[in-house]
Amino acid sequence: MLKSRRSSTLLDVILLLLLLAGICFAGYRITVGLHYNWNWSVIPQYIIRYDADSGRWIANYLLQGLLTTIRLSFWAGLLAMVFGLFMAIARTGGSVLGHLVSRCYVELMRNLPPLVLIFIFYYFLADQLALFLGIDEFVRTASEQVRSVLSLFFCRPEQFSAFAAATLTLALFEGAYLAEIIRSGIQGVASQQWEAAHALGLTRKHTLRYIILPQAFRQILPTLAGQFISLIKDSAIVSVISIQELSYQGTQLMASTYLTIEVWVTISLMYLLLTLPASIGVSWLEQKWQQPGDNS
Repeated sequence: MLKSRRSSTLLDVILLLLLLAGICFAGYRITVGLHYNWNWSVIPQYIIRYDADSGRWIANYLLQGLLTTIRLSFWAGLLAMVFGLFMAIARTGGSVLGHLVSRCYVELMRNLPPLVLIFIFYYFLADQLALFLGIDEFVRTASEQVRSVLSLFFCRPEQFSAFAAATLTLALFEGAYLAEIIRSGIQGVASQQWEAAHALGLTRKHTLRYIILPQAFRQILPTLAGQFISLIKDSAIVSVISIQELSYQGTQLMASTYLTIEVWVTISLMYLLLTLPASIGVSWLEQKWQQPGDNS
């Protein structure tokens, strides 16, 4: 079918004008009602600054927080995808034990507040498991090259245990939702696909890999993308254990400069810088993978 083209209408123009009027009114009330002194000119120096010692521009508080948020979201998203995929396969398989473990995991993670999980995993992983595995000792005795790699791909070496705890917590929490999304995609594939694969002599592993999962992921792509975008936003909660991601850096900067609105508007724009390209990219993939017979 032909794709329907959208065009701007008078209602769209009116809504846009109302939105702009609302923004202007909010700015006026903040300035007049709260006697707020705007100072946007100092914000750029908290994003990037010139280091006289090295003779180059380097990331400052807000950009450092943004980079930490990107690293945290990437590793947590990768682990969450692994957890969700394995749990979804176990949930749809014939193993009673696999079904029980998957069901318990999903229900436990979905019914506990992420803040509670953060504290549980932080104090357990940082104080017990990290000590048992020797993670802190490894980081302390690591060479400069290893410490540089840790700083580039993860976080500062002295915060590695807390970063690992935050990453694992987010991955486990989001993995439960991804498991349900992937499970719905697998169960949404027609049963005739399984029967045809069985008739051809394919094993369950090969059927999932070559037939079921490609169709399932195509169906759940928008929902899957929405959950990853939610993960980026949920990463702000790890600021409670002093992970220096974007929200934590904003809180510290606001406390020292009292530029409340400027700081949080800038942080909001930085989050949009992460989430909007993801939404646009998913829309592009969805159109690219759309079959000719699909409705648009």
